[in-house]
Amino acid sequence: MNIWELFAMAIGTVRSNMLRTILTMLGVIIGVSSVITLVSIGKGSQEAIAKQFESLGTNLLVINLRGTGRATQLGYDELMQLEGTAGIKSIAPTMNKSGATVKYEKDSQTSYNVIGTNDRYLDMQQGSVESGRFLAEADLDFRNHVAVIGSDVAAEFFGSADPVGKEINISGFVYTVIGKLQSKGSNTNGTSMDETIFVPLDTLQRDFKLGTIRNAYVEAASSTDTARVQGVLEAYLYNKFKSDTGYSIFNSSQLLSSLESSSKTLTLQLVSVAAISLIVGGIGIMNIMLVTVTERTREIGIRKSIGAKRRHILLQFLVEATVISGMGGLLGLVLGIAFSLALPIISPGQNTSLSVSAGIYAFLFSLAVGVVFGIYPANKASRLKPIDALRTD
Repeated sequence: MNIWELFAMAIGTVRSNMLRTILTMLGVIIGVSSVITLVSIGKGSQEAIAKQFESLGTNLLVINLRGTGRATQLGYDELMQLEGTAGIKSIAPTMNKSGATVKYEKDSQTSYNVIGTNDRYLDMQQGSVESGRFLAEADLDFRNHVAVIGSDVAAEFFGSADPVGKEINISGFVYTVIGKLQSKGSNTNGTSMDETIFVPLDTLQRDFKLGTIRNAYVEAASSTDTARVQGVLEAYLYNKFKSDTGYSIFNSSQLLSSLESSSKTLTLQLVSVAAISLIVGGIGIMNIMLVTVTERTREIGIRKSIGAKRRHILLQFLVEATVISGMGGLLGLVLGIAFSLALPIISPGQNTSLSVSAGIYAFLFSLAVGVVFGIYPANKASRLKPIDALRTD
């Protein structure tokens, strides 16, 4: 009996007990579809992260200062004196006041993130002004109480009206709106520019007594200058702080690699959990194959009595188990692809990207599950003695 005949017999057996077969395949179907969906979500997130960084270019560096006290203090002028030297194009220090209460006239107050920075920040983040203007150097020099608001903030307080010239209250301080940003979404520091208010750094620092600068964005003149600029910054900060423990510097490629690595790790962990369904499905296949062996004991005895060898019986039941798991893998593959394509429609903010290799590996793993968990029932069937099998009712 060749392999094609065995496959034909296996398919016939599956069709004769369709409901039982589908229930048996359920664990494999869920496992494979979960793996495909989770991998597509993970890959989609990685591509979205990469696209975001590509839009900013590969010449952006971020300085993070840690610790407290004078040992890690860095002033605005100290940072800005580096601008234009050693391949540095521009610098944008930032300070953050999270959860600031904002209100307009008698409107109810809402909490928003307020960032203090200079005029370079917007270009670095690839943002654009819809109406009015962004911050200028003069706003920092004179500590003007002016603000540039994101599109969501503008919609909250002003609807479709132009907010330029209006006054808003930020935690008790009155700021005049000088600009509204176009909608952009999240940027590299994890905040959404649409839900952020930008004010002059010195003004925010004085009003809210925020202390010293802790973060700064540095833009190299070109991507080829990034490594050199990072070296210059590290040398400058080391000489100032007399230590290399009070600060960290990341460039865009390092941040991208770190985020992608975290995303891959999380995806792998989720896929590992989903793979448990495949194992459970394999146990279900083994269970139903043992039942099948019991039901077909007399058939096995007849086949052995007319010349079937042990390997023929072993292969027959092994092929049946593999066919069941393979069919479950195919159905899971179809469902996983369908759900991955539908997810961005159901949830517009979710990115997915199908992975051909993940689909192939998931299907092959489902076949392997059928082989591994089908060995024991097949071996049990092949070891039956013809006389004992024929005596079974």
